Amino acid sequence: MQLSAGPDFPHARGRVVPWLATAAALAAVLGLAAAVQPQDAQAGSSDAAPAGPDSSAARYPLECPGTSGQGVRVLDEGAADFDGDGRAETVALVRCASGNGAPPHGIFVLAHPAEPAEPPRVVETLLPASEGMTTEDFTVGERTAGTVRATLHGYSSPDVPRCCPDRQREVKWEWREGKFVLVPAPVAGSV
Repeated sequence: MQLSAGPDFPHARGRVVPWLATAAALAAVLGLAAAVQPQDAQAGSSDAAPAGPDSSAARYPLECPGTSGQGVRVLDEGAADFDGDGRAETVALVRCASGNGAPPHGIFVLAHPAEPAEPPRVVETLLPASEGMTTEDFTVGERTAGTVRATLHGYSSPDVPRCCPDRQREVKWEWREGKFVLVPAPVAGSV
């Protein structure tokens, strides 16, 4: 038997006062949370990590034939202080600019220039474009500090069309003892 919602059930009566009290309490809690913040959460905190070098100003070791002056395109970047010197390095994912197609990608680590007027220095190549790979899922230090991650796409032979990579591998580069170490993820289906 199903009971009807009638005057005998207190929850069936819609009154304005309880709803107003609930809304006022919620507004008070949200207002208090917005007003009270940890000291390091204030805007303009002087403890902010320094920015990494400008990836668009760097000169990358890429040969980009036939780009009609388009040069290098920065696809993604991330910054972290890998060496602990208090200055962040930038890791840039780049490729030759082109009107169509998917030119191979390169991953480069940039350090601040020796002189302020100079461009950032490429201090390490994690993935040379000459390997003919493209990447996705590029991250810098998101899961683990001092780590660069990417999914690499490549080709099993020169006969595979360049539009359609048939190999994929997740990799990460970890900062260990002053250098980056490549750590490939297990191959899919391996034990």
